[in-house]
Amino acid sequence: MSILLFVMLGVFIFMMFRRNKKTQQQQAELQSKFGPGVEVMTSFGLFGRIVDIDEADNKVTLELSPGNLATVHRQAVTKVIEPAVETPAEPAAASPVVPDDASSLTTPETGSTATGAETPEETLKRLNDEGKKDS
Repeated sequence: MSILLFVMLGVFIFMMFRRNKKTQQQQAELQSKFGPGVEVMTSFGLFGRIVDIDEADNKVTLELSPGNLATVHRQAVTKVIEPAVETPAEPAAASPVVPDDASSLTTPETGSTATGAETPEETLKRLNDEGKKDS
């Protein structure tokens, strides 16, 4: 029984070291991608572009937006943002047409009296009349 306990303890320790090694490899890979001009995300959700890296103090200067700089610890940068790969555009017939306004989304069956040919004066009169009905 004690042999089984030692085997389980050995497997546990092996898995713990393996996880630490994998984490260190991921950190080393991330650090190798660092360089000026790389888009990154910090551990607290701040997105920016690397402007400068200070190896001596472990600081990274990020440009959050044009003219806005932030200095963070190097370990706070947790993710390198890869540029999105452009896919070829689908044919226009395959994509649904989305109207620019909500007037085409209402139908007369739902009780809406809005029509596409309503003039601004008619709209104003209709809205004023609807306000009187509620009172």
